[in-house]
Amino acid sequence: MKVMLVVFFDWHGVMHYEFIPRGRTVNKEFYVAVLKCLRGAVCRKRPQLWMNQGWVLHHDNAPAHSSFLVHNFLAKNEATIVPQPPYSPDLAPVDFFLFPKLKSTLKGRRFDTFDETQKNSTKELFAIPKEAFQKAFQSWQKRWERCVASKGNYFEGDKLE
Repeated sequence: MKVMLVVFFDWHGVMHYEFIPRGRTVNKEFYVAVLKCLRGAVCRKRPQLWMNQGWVLHHDNAPAHSSFLVHNFLAKNEATIVPQPPYSPDLAPVDFFLFPKLKSTLKGRRFDTFDETQKNSTKELFAIPKEAFQKAFQSWQKRWERCVASKGNYFEGDKLE
């Protein structure tokens, strides 16, 4: 059984997460609703960042993320966005860190219900230590430096972690 999970995290850990309801696709309207929840989570969990407008958002170039509706919402709410080069999953922490980590801990385990899958996924998500998130952000910085050094050209190999 597969579940879809949207996760936002920072140096300290998970900021906001939610499971996509079964049968639902992530479109621009759904994503704006998620971003509204994220803004509330940042306000509650990182009030200093919220007051100083010191938080930034990084998401990939999925169509729902790059839609006019989403750009308009983020601009209206003065969100600072870290750009994501096209076709660069090696620069998205969810792709090189979070989801592989979750998949490795859940690999080979079978769950009978959607709720059981969500419960175990959530448990594993919150079992990731703060230090792992910090290491992911350090790796992200190295990946960006390598991307800049290569002038945006594609590269492979030489594990960065």
